[in-house]
Amino acid sequence: MKSDPTSLPQAHDHAQIRKVLLRHTATQKIVAAVVVTAIALIWYDVLNRLLAFGAGINYAALHVLGAEGAALLQRYNPFFWWALIALCTLIIAYFLYLFVRGTARSVSLRPIDESGIQGLSQGLSAPAVDVVLWSWQDRSEPLRVGDLQRARTELRNHRASKIQQAEHQLALLEEARRAR
Repeated sequence: MKSDPTSLPQAHDHAQIRKVLLRHTATQKIVAAVVVTAIALIWYDVLNRLLAFGAGINYAALHVLGAEGAALLQRYNPFFWWALIALCTLIIAYFLYLFVRGTARSVSLRPIDESGIQGLSQGLSAPAVDVVLWSWQDRSEPLRVGDLQRARTELRNHRASKIQQAEHQLALLEEARRAR
C-alpha cells in the first residue's frame, strides 16, 4: 500500500512533541546531570585520597609474615587498592544508574498539562495525532509524559504508516465479511 505524502507525519510533528517533552522533562534531566557530575567529582577526589593512603602503607612492620611476605604485600598493594576502587566505582555507577532511571520513571508518570495538550492538538498533523492516540493506551488516565515519549519513538519507527496499513487491511477484511 502506497500512502500519499500528506498522510505521513511531518518534521514539525517531531519538533512539536520534542518541545512539549523537553518542557516536562528538563528539570529531571538537569537534576540527574548535576547529581551524576557531583558524585563523579566527589568520587574522583575520594579515589585519589584512597590511592595516596594505599601508597603510604608500609608492610615492613609485619614481622609475623617475614621479609618475603611483607615484600609480597608491598608489591601487590597497588593492585589491591585499584581493585577496591574498581569495585566501588561499579557500585556507585549502579546506584547512579538506578537514580537516573528512577527519576525518569517518575517523570514519565506525570500528566501533560493543558497548554501542552493544546499545543499538540493544534500543531500536530492527523497521522501524528493518530500515533499519539495509539500510544495513549489507558484512556481513563490523562495523557502522560511516558505516553508522549512512546509516541515520539513510534513516530520515528513509522507507526503512522503501520496504523494506516492496519486500517486499510481491516477495511478490506470487513468488506470481505459483508460480501459473504
